[in-house]
Amino acid sequence: MIAYVVRRILYAIPILVGVNLITFLLFFIVNTPDDMARMQLGAKRVTPEAVEKWKAERGYDLPLVWNSQEKDLYRRTTQTIFFQKSAKLFVFDFGYSEDKRDIAAEIQARMWPSLALAVPVFLTGLAVCITFALLMAFFRASYLDVWGVVACVAMMSISTLFYIIGGQYIASKVWHLVPISGYAGGVDAVKFLVLPVFIGVLGGIGASSRWYRTLFLEEMGKDYVRTARAKGLAETVVLFRHVLKNAMIPVLTGVVVVIPTLFLGSLLMESFFGIPGLGSYTIDAIQAQDFAVVRSMVFIGSVLYIVGLILTDISYTLVDPRVRLE
Repeated sequence: MIAYVVRRILYAIPILVGVNLITFLLFFIVNTPDDMARMQLGAKRVTPEAVEKWKAERGYDLPLVWNSQEKDLYRRTTQTIFFQKSAKLFVFDFGYSEDKRDIAAEIQARMWPSLALAVPVFLTGLAVCITFALLMAFFRASYLDVWGVVACVAMMSISTLFYIIGGQYIASKVWHLVPISGYAGGVDAVKFLVLPVFIGVLGGIGASSRWYRTLFLEEMGKDYVRTARAKGLAETVVLFRHVLKNAMIPVLTGVVVVIPTLFLGSLLMESFFGIPGLGSYTIDAIQAQDFAVVRSMVFIGSVLYIVGLILTDISYTLVDPRVRLE
């Protein structure tokens, strides 16, 4: 078990290095420091002197990956844009944004509103979707199953923006139940989070429930299920004790995709509901062309995704004895 986990962690290291290198290439070769300076300065103030000054103030006047002007090997590798801007991300040194704010402090402050929104959506949505999918699988080929699939397809076809705008109009403008947007700390945050949590759960029911239903029906057609039924076990026992347990591996694989959003937040939800989380922070950075913040958020997203993959591999050992035997 320990060797299995250590092996998975060691596999993650080159992946993270590769992601960081690709991100660096996208930011600093496709979009050169000169281009970044021109975008930040604006068309009216772009002069060669202004570009060089902007680059010098932010450390973008260094070579990309190799500084041949330095004498020793250490400074040739460290006095580069890659080391100063990307390599420091491995020790979670995010530096400062273009407006001179500490990115790490901003992430720490904005992480909690994102978690307050994402965790209830994740847990409630997972419970609702699995329950609904089990009901459709249990009553397969019945009216509940047929109309449930129709409802799932219809909900999948509706854009998330429709749920957001429609929910804000009905719940806030017509019924005046909750604020249309905003956020507050402590217990007061509940009234601002009720609507986005409800919309987040509702928007994910269609695709997730239909996918879980497919998994459960596939398991219900296997030999071990027919054997359990032949032994006289009740259908509910077969469904919950056998089918649900054996379908957990693909379910866990799908759940890992959602793990980064628990910390990074939902871009659309936070922007439309005015929640000061990491999702809106990323959107604001993109609009302001703040590449330091965008780089940091991309790196954090990759780290969280890799951590999610490792946790998924560990969870496999709990639901599948074959992994432990290997």
